[in-house]
Formats: sequence, structure tokens, C-alpha cells
Amino acid sequence: AGGGSIAWVDKGGLLNIGPESAGSDPGPVAYGLGNHRPTVTDANIVLGRIDPDNPIGGKLERLDVEAAKRAIDTHVGEPLGLDTLAAAEAILRVANSRMAGAIRLVSIERGFDPKRFAFMPFGGGGALHACAMLDEVGITRAIIPRYPGVTSAMGCVIADMRQDFVQTLNSLVDHIDLKALKSFMQSHRDQGMALLDAARTQFEDRLVTFEFDMAYIGQTHTVSVPIEVAFDQNGYFVPPDHDTINAAFDAAYTQAFGRLLKNGVRRILNLRSAVTGKRPKFDLETLAPTNSDPVSPKATRPVHFAGQWEETAIYERLSLPIGTVIDGPVILEQPDTTVLIEPGLQGRVDRFGNTIIERIGDVK
Repeated sequence: AGGGSIAWVDKGGLLNIGPESAGSDPGPVAYGLGNHRPTVTDANIVLGRIDPDNPIGGKLERLDVEAAKRAIDTHVGEPLGLDTLAAAEAILRVANSRMAGAIRLVSIERGFDPKRFAFMPFGGGGALHACAMLDEVGITRAIIPRYPGVTSAMGCVIADMRQDFVQTLNSLVDHIDLKALKSFMQSHRDQGMALLDAARTQFEDRLVTFEFDMAYIGQTHTVSVPIEVAFDQNGYFVPPDHDTINAAFDAAYTQAFGRLLKNGVRRILNLRSAVTGKRPKFDLETLAPTNSDPVSPKATRPVHFAGQWEETAIYERLSLPIGTVIDGPVILEQPDTTVLIEPGLQGRVDRFGNTIIERIGDVK
């Protein structure tokens, strides 16, 4: 479930969230761009968690709270016999349950204890649901990035750039055509370098790596076998010989399974090549706030929590200095997101400018 996920009641009277979404266009009802069915964002707006007078992103002047209320009443409240606020809370409970279910799927159901991990939301609306994930899943802390709304874009800018290639070989090791193998490896390398050149960005280094997908004849599973390659005096690849490939497979297979198959016949299924441009290391501390003066709330507004309104302090998040500690309920606003810290939880600004949210009783 995301901010644009649509809330609806089925014929059996069950409240559902998604899978249909209003996206960002037309977006939630409160955007006034043509959607008339309530979304998760509409519920957050009605409950006071999003400021209708200062929408994030800067493209809308104001959010239509009354339209959001009418949509929630029509599509959720009336079918379930709930008033507007109760219906909005129900939407968030179901949405949070869906999100928590996705987290359990990749943690508890795979044998991992969620308490050993932190929850890191991103996107414009993710930080509104961080506290709910702590309660729903039992996670001990949430880490809100400095700029959640552009986290993915930032990753694209600072991460290494990698191009991957795959060539099917499907040959016994002893029958592999080494001349053709050399041609494939050289082609992958040249294509990868050309793509890195086309990116027109700065790289500290460029790495070329190769590995085979290999198995014994008769096996359906494969092991990844890294291959070291040499270069001739002209700078061209010298392909590995049969003995080198066999030795590399034996080492990888032994590491994976602890033994080799006696008289097993080795087979190469695929050649996998990667050309990686290593970008300069980015220091995340450069994103941290530089001011050190305590910051006061810029305003307060009533926000609905657990069936009642609570007057809640509103802060400019990007102005909070490192080391700031704030007890909920509190809302932190910035141009690309809104961070909600619910009652009983506490937010702390770390040295990178991230906001760490923990239960007050768990803070050490």
C-alpha cells in the first residue's frame, strides 16, 4: 500500500486498500485533479497528519480537506457505519497492516527477527507510517533518511554504475571453444566500457569481472564460478584454459557443498560479465545540518491519534541540529516529505542528519 492506494469496501463489507492506485496523477481526492475515491493520503490529510496549506513538492497551492472527507464518508464511512474520523483511522489501520505484512514476508517468514533490523522508509509518504511499523512488526527503530523523497534518485547519483552481460555457452568444459570464449569476453568488456563512457560521469576506477554458471552433468542447480583473466602484451584478454576453469569450479563447488563429485563431468552453462564504474566515495555527513542552535516549533496543530485530537508541535526538520531529541507527538516537515512521530516515541537527529525514531522506553 502506498499513498495513492485506493480504499474501498467490498460486497462482504470488508475494507480493502489497493491494489488499484490513484498514483500522483490524478492522485488523492484532496489534489482536486479528478479522482473521487479516497486514498491513504486522503486519510492522513483528514487526520491532520499532512498540512493542507503547505503541500510537499510545491506544485499544489492547497489540499482540499473537505473533498477528502466527503470521499471517505461516501466510499468507506457510510458502507461501514463509521463517522469520518473513524473511517480515516480504519483506512490507515488496514494500510499499515498491509505494509507490515510485506515486512513480515521478508523477515519473520524467512527466519529473521525484525528486532535485529531498522525500518527505513523513503518516498514522500513513507515517513508518515514509520511509527506504525514499529508497533505492527516489533521493529525497534526507524531511520528516516535526510531526504526521503529523493532517496532513490540520490542513490542513482552516488552509487557505482554497473553493466551486466550474459552469454549462454552450454558446453562441457573440455569442449569449450576458447577462441569464441575470448571473443565473448572482449565484446562484453568493450560494450560495458562504451556504456560507461556514454554516462559522461567521473569514475575513480573501472573494473571488469567474469564468472561462469557451472554444474555437473545431470544437476539442475548451478554454482557461480569467478574467473581471473590475464591480458596479452597488446592489452587483450587471454581466456582461461580448461585446467584453470576446472580448478576454479572445484574451488567454488567445494566452498558451497564441502565436497566434489567423484568422476563428475563439469559443464559451463553461462558466461556472466560485469563492467563497473567506481564512483568517488560520497560522505553522507555532508548532508547533515550545520547549525547548532536549538530550534523551536514553527507552529502547532491538532492531529488525530487513537480516537482523539492532540495539539502537536510542528518543526522544520532540516533546521534541527545534530543531537536534537524530540518526544512525540510531533510532526517534522520538509519540502519532500512529512515525518510523523507518534505519542510514546522519540526522534533523534544523528550525525548524518537522519532522524532515528525509537520507543521512549527503549532509548539508551
